[in-house]
Amino acid sequence: MDIIQSIALAAGLAWGSGMRLYAVLFSAGMLGRFGHLDLPSNLQVLENPWVLGVSGIMLVIEFLADKIPAIDSLWDSIHTFIRIPAGAVLAALSLGDSPDPVWIMVAGILGGTLSAGVHAAKSGSRSLINTSPEPVSNIAASFTEDAMVAGGLFAAFTHPAIFLVLLVMFIILLVWMLPKLWRAIRRVAGLATRIKHGQFTPPQAEP
Repeated sequence: MDIIQSIALAAGLAWGSGMRLYAVLFSAGMLGRFGHLDLPSNLQVLENPWVLGVSGIMLVIEFLADKIPAIDSLWDSIHTFIRIPAGAVLAALSLGDSPDPVWIMVAGILGGTLSAGVHAAKSGSRSLINTSPEPVSNIAASFTEDAMVAGGLFAAFTHPAIFLVLLVMFIILLVWMLPKLWRAIRRVAGLATRIKHGQFTPPQAEP
C-alpha cells in the first residue's frame, strides 16, 4: 500500500466514523475478509467473524435509530464519546505499519479531529432538523448521510487521490459551516428557553 492509499484509508475511516462508525467497521472488515481491500496488519482484526458480527448488528441498530426523530439525537449524543476516539484509533492503526511512531501519532490526532468535526456537523444539523414536527426531512437527511458514507468509503478504498481532493473540499465547507450551524443552534435554544418561560411574544399580523 503506497503513501497516498495509506493516507486515504486513514482519512476515510476517520471521516466515515464521524457519521456512521459501525458502517465503517463492517464494510472495511467485509472488504478485507473477501480480499477486496488490503488492510494494514493492525486493522485486520476487523475481518474477524466476531468483530464482523458485532459491528453488523450495531450497523443495523444505528441504521434504524438514525431514522427516528429524537432517538437519532440521543444516539448522536451518546456516540460523541465513541465516534471521535474511534476515528482517532482507526486513523492511527491505518498507519500502524509505519516504522516512525511520529506519523502514527499525527494520524491519530488528525483522525480524531476530523471525526469530531464531522460528528459535530452531523449531530448539529440533525438537531436543527428535528425541530420540525414532520419526520420526512429527518429520514431524508439520514439516507443522504448513508449515501455520503457509502460513496466516500468507496472513493477512499478505490480512488484514494480523488477522495483526498474531495476531502479537502469537504473540510473547507465544514470550517465554513460549523460556526453558522452553532449560531443557528444557539438561536433555536434561546427561542425554546423564552417560550418555556413565557417570554416569547409572537409577531402580530398587520391589520
